[in-house]
Amino acid sequence: MNNGYKKTIIACFTGYIVQAIVNNFAPLLFLTFHSSYGIPLSKITMLITINFGIQLAVDLLSAGLLDRIGYRASIVFSHICSAAGLIALTILPDLCPDAFAGLLAATVIYAVGGGLSEVLVSPIMESCPTDNKEKAMSLLHSFYCWGLVGVVLVSTVFFQIFGISRWKVLALLWAILPVVNAFVFARAPIGTLIDEGEQGLTIKQLFSKKIFWVLMLMMLCAGASEQAVSQWASTFAESGLGMSKTLGDLAGPMAFAVLMGLSRVYYGKRGDRINLDRFMSFSAILCIVSYLCISLVPMPALALAGCALCGLSVGILWPGTFSKAAASIRGGGTAMFALLALAGDAGCSGGPTLAGMVSGMAGDNLRLGILAAIIFPFLLLAGLLICRNLKAKSR
Repeated sequence: MNNGYKKTIIACFTGYIVQAIVNNFAPLLFLTFHSSYGIPLSKITMLITINFGIQLAVDLLSAGLLDRIGYRASIVFSHICSAAGLIALTILPDLCPDAFAGLLAATVIYAVGGGLSEVLVSPIMESCPTDNKEKAMSLLHSFYCWGLVGVVLVSTVFFQIFGISRWKVLALLWAILPVVNAFVFARAPIGTLIDEGEQGLTIKQLFSKKIFWVLMLMMLCAGASEQAVSQWASTFAESGLGMSKTLGDLAGPMAFAVLMGLSRVYYGKRGDRINLDRFMSFSAILCIVSYLCISLVPMPALALAGCALCGLSVGILWPGTFSKAAASIRGGGTAMFALLALAGDAGCSGGPTLAGMVSGMAGDNLRLGILAAIIFPFLLLAGLLICRNLKAKSR
């Protein structure tokens, strides 16, 4: 590999850590926002909806714009937005007449950065001359997991030492990372997914391919399979085992994230010896088993173990689908990655929503909600079989 691209790969890894920061730091402060600014929690939780709604919109718009703007300018701009949003989080609530309006404005700013990073980092990584694309993609996506773990652990330690009242200092410290990484991306070599003299597929051309729609379904199911459990893991720990909020977060979402990251690192290190289709099929089956464990096993401790097992099982599903798309659709380009990210984000929103709706209809029975979401790993497994058949027919 060209040594110059090592800097690019490190910047891509850091880019996913930045995305973990902008997605997960503010939610740690929701109770603080509530007490400090007098904003109802029902209103504050709208920030999550706005964050991912903006990222979905960015995913959609990116499909037709980023190739014209260029990868370098776009990825640098995304990091500037991420840093600016974190800084604005410490300033705008005090400057605006309505503190919630300030929080909302800051969320919109860093959501634009997070959405652009999600669309851009994977194709930039794919364009690097690595020895094994699937391994590199899996390892890349593990850094979001480690970023999530780092945000929770570092923030928890900081608040224990300096107090939650100093959260603005920590927000400014987190903002340093995207600023530094923006400078790295500004100077690092960035390749292209399309060979010289060729043109990437248009959205219309992508839509005409059967395998593209199968991959979109798989991407939606990958996001839904992941988030339908991870969003509720803390609730299991708190309500089922009577843990405190801190311990519940560590035993639930943290265990989920660590095992998901380890799964991605494992494939990132040994992927050249492992068949991706078989690994994804085994993971989808393991995901189904974990859902059944969460939903049907009456012992709370085993249900919580099922949540952790789910993290291990879903690790390869998102990056694996990206890799299958890059290998299956030649010339897919940025439009393909943007639309796949859109499908994945839709799944991240739809999975927890389905689980929550079914749970509410069943008298807040979260186990039945999770059981309903088992449809997603089943559909992903079906998508893998369809992709295999389409590939066999094309030979």
